[in-house]
Amino acid sequence: MTDADVCLLLEGTYPFVRGGVSSWVHQLLEGLPELRFSLVFVGGRRADYGAEHYRLPANVVHLEKHFLEDSLKDIKLPRVRRSCPHMASVTALHDYLTHARAGQVAAGTAHEFERVIDDLFAHLEQPRGLGIADFMSSSEAWQLIREAHLDGPEASFVDYFWTLRFMHGPIFQLARIARNVPPARAYHAISTGYAGFLGALLRGRSARPLVLSEHGIYTKERRIDLNQNVWFEPTRAASGPALSEPHAVLRELWIRYFESLGRITYRAADPIVSLFGANRERQVKDGAPVDRCRIIPNGIDVARFEAALVARPSHVPAVVGLIGRVVPIKDVKAFVRVIGNVASALPAVQGWIIGSADEDPEYAGQCVALARSLGLSQRVVFLGHTPVADVLPKLGLVMLTSISEGQPLAVLEAFAAGVPCVATDVGACRELIEGRDAADRALGRAGRIVPFADCEALGEAARELLTQPAAWQACQLAAVTRVRRYYTQGEMLDAYRGIYRDAMGE
Repeated sequence: MTDADVCLLLEGTYPFVRGGVSSWVHQLLEGLPELRFSLVFVGGRRADYGAEHYRLPANVVHLEKHFLEDSLKDIKLPRVRRSCPHMASVTALHDYLTHARAGQVAAGTAHEFERVIDDLFAHLEQPRGLGIADFMSSSEAWQLIREAHLDGPEASFVDYFWTLRFMHGPIFQLARIARNVPPARAYHAISTGYAGFLGALLRGRSARPLVLSEHGIYTKERRIDLNQNVWFEPTRAASGPALSEPHAVLRELWIRYFESLGRITYRAADPIVSLFGANRERQVKDGAPVDRCRIIPNGIDVARFEAALVARPSHVPAVVGLIGRVVPIKDVKAFVRVIGNVASALPAVQGWIIGSADEDPEYAGQCVALARSLGLSQRVVFLGHTPVADVLPKLGLVMLTSISEGQPLAVLEAFAAGVPCVATDVGACRELIEGRDAADRALGRAGRIVPFADCEALGEAARELLTQPAAWQACQLAAVTRVRRYYTQGEMLDAYRGIYRDAMGE
């Protein structure tokens, strides 16, 4: 294969999952045809990913995919390995991954950890270095796990033992992947986490630059996922208060683990890109060097939605659309309840859910069941993946009920098609709808912002805009003007073109 200019490191997204991040990656690839890209995809379970959802552009010269469920697969381990080279580095890495909280690493300790990480990267899965067999089979590693468990975790030793294996296994797997990734002039991770850690390894081994872009804050989203995971719920008696919470320790271990992977990525990446100011502040709080951080907002091809804008009817359709994947972080259940609330005042209202239900079939089934139980089966319509530009002229509003967002492309695309938005106050939604500075705010509101999980406030905002044409038209004017002035695809692509040129020394 031809060596790439830029290698994109992708976790759980493009080209196997649809969504805002994947759309952005495809936009980047198509918008920079002069560059050659390679793609390294990292997923969790193979069964969660099917065929590619995107036709790869001609400038993609390589694609490889890896699954973390394979981290402990097909590894030939000795029965017992008595000595473990670089065990001090393993112990320090373990302490770093599972004990140090973000924002609580003292300066001297942080410097020591950086030295340890550099030393570990030099030996991880290298010839005569530190391999998975050392961690899995050495008597020193067993003693490390045993002593760590005795320090205080309430979880059973079996649960704790396998948690540590599942944490550390991917670290060694990513090191093996890094040995075989084809060369590139620059690497670009589209999140921290496993993709970011792989980027840090590639940066250390190739001495080529690593760029990091975060649409949402990975560690924040993993915390949400872990807090929603029923496996971590406390053990309770048939009635009365919680008896104990043995798995809370394991949940905290996973949270600290992902925070630590984030810090490792931040120390290796330059620049560190976020979409808006609040996320930049969160990155700095989580350990990103402030002088490397910069903001590049999303941008869209406004011209692609001109036909949708022209096709709008003269009246405001009584249709509210949620554009996004049917997954818990989008809180689709809240959207279903909101449509039920709005229907009490607007009997003709419909709620359309435009997005794939394949990522979390169990949750999607729960959403369908909720609509049925509320008597909304004829009113709440699950359209699946549908071309957004075809749907937008038929919507009166776009609604985001998300509990976490970055800077949603769905809102920008709705604005370009002349559709106001009602959104929860997460991510960049407030500045998209109300403006990010004085000049932007002077354009007016392009919809309404409400607290997340407040179905009553969401419903009230939807009823207001669907029944008051003057207010709706003011929001539409602000929406179209804002997206054309501040969120164009050309500006976004030019910014990344400049980043890549700097990284490649051009």
